[in-house]
Amino acid sequence: MPRAVTAIYTVFSTAAATAEAAAKLFADTANEAVTNRGRARIAISGGSTPKNMFKLLAAEPFLSEVPWAKIDLFWVDERCVPPTDADSNYKMTNEALLSHVPLPAEQIHRMEGELEPEVAASRYESQIRIAFRLEGAETPTFDLILLGMGDDGHTASLFPHTEGLDELSRIVIANHVPQKDTWRITLTWPVINQGRKVAFLIEGAAKTDVLAAVLTGPYQPDTYPSQIIRPASGKLTLLLDTAAAAKLPPAVDGTGTLNLS
Repeated sequence: MPRAVTAIYTVFSTAAATAEAAAKLFADTANEAVTNRGRARIAISGGSTPKNMFKLLAAEPFLSEVPWAKIDLFWVDERCVPPTDADSNYKMTNEALLSHVPLPAEQIHRMEGELEPEVAASRYESQIRIAFRLEGAETPTFDLILLGMGDDGHTASLFPHTEGLDELSRIVIANHVPQKDTWRITLTWPVINQGRKVAFLIEGAAKTDVLAAVLTGPYQPDTYPSQIIRPASGKLTLLLDTAAAAKLPPAVDGTGTLNLS
């Protein structure tokens, strides 16, 4: 049975407002983590919505508000391409954010998409274990994990009907995606669900129907992998634009709540 969680969604009228809310979530969570634990460990995704958020974080007022010196930045997933490739999540992040902020290079933990997929996954898991000082079967607890959702219901690089959906013990895997004839590197869903804060950033009319199916339809995680994201905290955050949220129950004063069971 899936874990019961409360999904709290906030709806914004523009893409710019959604990106600003995401930047504020990033900054607030980073500061909270540093205050409570001395360090913030954040995993980010690629895509157009994070790109807009990154541009905001690289400018004032967020540039000065974020405790860059005490952040370890990770990626939720990556395409199997070099870091200079146009499809690389790292390349996009570097151009929009990393080249503009004082985040120490040793605290930027990229997935090495240019390597063989299994090698890249194994190396990234080792990198996470070292950064989090994990022992044995311990798994990491990220302070914030920022996710997107595809119009097929996938999240991270956990695509419908792929073997990665069955992985329960590893931290990072290479997941073969037959429908795209490619490999991806991704955090596993149990690790994502262990995050202290887990948030989806979703925009656009192409996501309207699938988002409604994920949040209000029957539980079919093989078909809609985003449904498998049920954080152990009991709370799932969604930042949406009006188009993406069009078929959800109406939000009151911009915020709606759904109990997922």
